[in-house]
Amino acid sequence: MQVSTSLERGLSVTDQRNRFLAAGVIEPRPLQLDNAVLNALLNHWKFSSVLTFGSGRPFNATMAGDANQDGNTYNDRLPGYKRNAFIGPAYFTTDMRITRTVNITPRTRLEILAESFNLTNRTNLRVDISDDGFYNSAGQFIAYSSKVSGKMYPGQFRINSQFLLPTSAYAPRQVQLSIRLNF
Repeated sequence: MQVSTSLERGLSVTDQRNRFLAAGVIEPRPLQLDNAVLNALLNHWKFSSVLTFGSGRPFNATMAGDANQDGNTYNDRLPGYKRNAFIGPAYFTTDMRITRTVNITPRTRLEILAESFNLTNRTNLRVDISDDGFYNSAGQFIAYSSKVSGKMYPGQFRINSQFLLPTSAYAPRQVQLSIRLNF
């Protein structure tokens, strides 16, 4: 099967037309209260957050099977489509960190951290169509010879009915806690 060079030109998998990222850190000034316990509880906090929005990224409509008969069953695309001709769903996430610093000695301090990734638990969908757990495809090439109206055909393409439907998602909300001793 001869592949047109114009079909080999396409978007890069890293081509993301729109991307917005905002990061911020808030570290309130220490309060000077008359109560030592309140000073210890209310001071030395730091809040930080990162918001990320990105439009969908390009992906290939790959085929299972060896339609171009080159011996490689993992490099064929759906006939007539350019490289990375389809765009996946958009992505949005909010990450947040809260840090509390406790001074133990003048040279030693303890940092207590709580971090959340995808804080809003948004479902960021992915278009993943898996035939065998490792390989994703838009369809399958079935190699067999058949004769139709006196013309020989070496096989047929069977399009996956789930093609372009999101079938998986990026990580859900994740929370981690940690303690760090600086000395």
